[in-house]
Amino acid sequence: MSVAVPVLVGEAARVPVIEARGVARTYPGTPAVRALHPSWLRIHAGEQLAILGASGSGKSTLLAILGTLDDPTEGTLLVDGRELTAMPEAKRSAIRASRISFVFQQFHLMPAVSAIENVATGLLYTGASPKERVERALLALDAVGLGHRLRHRPGELSGGEQQRVAIARALVREPAVLFADEPTGALDSATGEAIVELLTRIAGAGTAVVVVTHDAGVAERFTRRIRLKDGRILDPRPPEAEPSGVAASPNTGGADR
Repeated sequence: MSVAVPVLVGEAARVPVIEARGVARTYPGTPAVRALHPSWLRIHAGEQLAILGASGSGKSTLLAILGTLDDPTEGTLLVDGRELTAMPEAKRSAIRASRISFVFQQFHLMPAVSAIENVATGLLYTGASPKERVERALLALDAVGLGHRLRHRPGELSGGEQQRVAIARALVREPAVLFADEPTGALDSATGEAIVELLTRIAGAGTAVVVVTHDAGVAERFTRRIRLKDGRILDPRPPEAEPSGVAASPNTGGADR
């Protein structure tokens, strides 16, 4: 299965799939909790990005905001150059459904149905016909190396195979960006390595892949890395290093090469 990526030229080629401009998150309370300080970040088509940090560093908060699952209390988020902050929820949901997919540490598969049925559920609200859903699910499972396990239920699959089914379900809609939250956390090292290899291959096909992890070894496999500590992005880089030439904040997320 190949991911459909539009061919862009000129200015359009430099428009990030996801762009965060000074996004921050504060949770109300006494006292209020500053989970994420103002952060700037751009994610481009086909990019491999690892967000690294210890528990409580703010990486899951950043992922939720980048993936439009949560709203920042400060700053703005753009998808394909369109600002989501002021959009009605229905329009934001439509953009999320068409451009963004997620994979989590817990596979969230339906135990009573087969792998192909689990993957096909990723297309339930897209308008695809039942026949098209099955055909695209077949392609997605082939893409993750599970074309021979179509009819197996999750309980009949290994942990690594279940994670591959979850990845296939995320890929079946051909998203522009795939967010993975600790995708190897529940797997042994060999299986986790295979999943990381799969994710980097997906990025090579044109889908931006963003992985949140606490594992430095996993992060090292990705071509770009940023680190979070106490809700702040470390390793700032100067504005001239930003891909679109837009001036960045001192907290701009940089590459940890």
